Parts: sequence; structure tokens; C-alpha cells
Amino acid sequence: MTQEAPLQRFTNASHYVLDDELARIVNVSMALELPLLLKGEPGTGKTRLAHAIADSLGMPLIVLNVKSSMKLVDALYQYDTLTRLNDSRFSDSSRDVSRIEDYIRMGRIGQAFTAEQRVVLLIDEIDKADTDFQDDMLDVLDQMQFDIMEIDKTVTARHRPVVIITSNAKKDLSDPFLGRCNFHHIAFPEADMMRRIVAVHFPGLDEQLVDACLAAFYRLRDLEGVEKKPATRELLNWLRALLVDPDVDATALAEGRLPYLGILFKKSADLEAAQMQAMA
Repeated sequence: MTQEAPLQRFTNASHYVLDDELARIVNVSMALELPLLLKGEPGTGKTRLAHAIADSLGMPLIVLNVKSSMKLVDALYQYDTLTRLNDSRFSDSSRDVSRIEDYIRMGRIGQAFTAEQRVVLLIDEIDKADTDFQDDMLDVLDQMQFDIMEIDKTVTARHRPVVIITSNAKKDLSDPFLGRCNFHHIAFPEADMMRRIVAVHFPGLDEQLVDACLAAFYRLRDLEGVEKKPATRELLNWLRALLVDPDVDATALAEGRLPYLGILFKKSADLEAAQMQAMA
């Protein structure tokens, strides 16, 4: 039977800046034992939140990276038929090939269920999966158990994991799926929030340089026709590049001299548009 851990609260994270509303929905989801579905454009910190929760609460993190071709059973367990076949063909094998359970390997959800302690289970980019995968997965998470057909065994979670599910909204999720999750949309950080994020990663950074970087960054994000806008990750990497270049300062940035735009824009057409803006 599933063992319930004492109620824990997520209050802070050393390298993750979050607002009060997000912290509250995390704690409500843990208290209600419901998966928390996070939506938002890439780079808004959906995936990093799961890492922050695990770090703050001292829990292991297990990550299921969803693929378009993935079947639910792959996330639960795998039956290693190839190894069993090879073992049966070689007489010097010390393994008893009749013991099918020895050839069962837990998938990410299976690992979360069989872990010795409560874990954070991150199901990343659920919108890549088909509707059947999504709904069947939530059935498993509701019941906190699944069957291994090959050995007629039911695996029941030792501890109910904290479940964080992310979606980039590339594909609509089914109504039944949405109805069985708590939901939070992480908006792209406004300038004040981004300044706090920058301060966490670059404490003591010159304020004039921060002002110039943020002004240029948001101006470039607002360019019309850009297919993939730079996100927080790109901004932080851009700052790292600027800091190691002695020829870059706040004045140069304020005057529109913006080097290393290829760090911010990863598509050729977007980069060209940004370069033209920088020269205007």
C-alpha cells in the first residue's frame, strides 16, 4: 500500500526565482496529491521548477522525457527479451532464464513508484504524446499502481511522488487530462522578475550593464516576425559571453553594439532580423 509522507511545503529555491502564486499552487498540488500541469513558452522555467522542488525538499528527481513515439508501457517498465534470449543461448550463463522477473527493468514511472523514498517525478513535454498516452498515464498516477503482464504482478507505489507535468502547448491536451490536474501558466518574466533572475545567477553585477542588457533583450524579443524568441536561458548565456569580453560595456550595449547575437537567436532568419535591428 502507498505510504504517505508527512506534509511538506515548498518555500524557496537557491537558484530559482518564483512568485508567491506559483509557490502556493505547488503546495496545494502536493497537499491534494494532484499532478501539477505547467504551461508556458520554452524558457519560462517549467522544467527547472521540478529541479528546484526536489532540491528544496531534499527529494530525488526522476525525469521522464516524453517522445512522440513513446508508449505508456515504456514509461512503466521494459521486458528485456533480447538479454533473456542471449542468456538462453549460452550455456555458461549463470542466470536462470526461467525467472522472467530478472529481465524486467523499471521505466521512469516505475522507478518513481519503487523508490525507497518519496521523489519528484517530472513528466516533461507531455504535449508530444498522443491522447491515449496522456489519459492512460493519469489513470496509473491516480491509482498509484500498474500491472506487469509478463509476470502477472501489480506494482504499487511505495510513496506517492510529487508529479510535475510540463507542456509547451504545441498540441491540445484532452479535457479529461486537464480535469485531473492542477494547472498553472508560467508567463514569460517581465523586466523586474528577469532582473531578480539575473541577480541570482550573477550576484553583484554592474547595474548599468544589467539595465543595458535587459533593454536590448526585450527590444529584440519584440521584433516582428521572429519565429523563436530568445528565452531566459539564452539571456543568461548571452550575459556570460558579454562578461568575458573586455570590449563590451554598458555604453556599447546602450548604443546598439550588440555582439554574439547568435547566442540569443538560433534560427538564421531570426538572427538576420536581429542583426539588422542592431545596425539600425
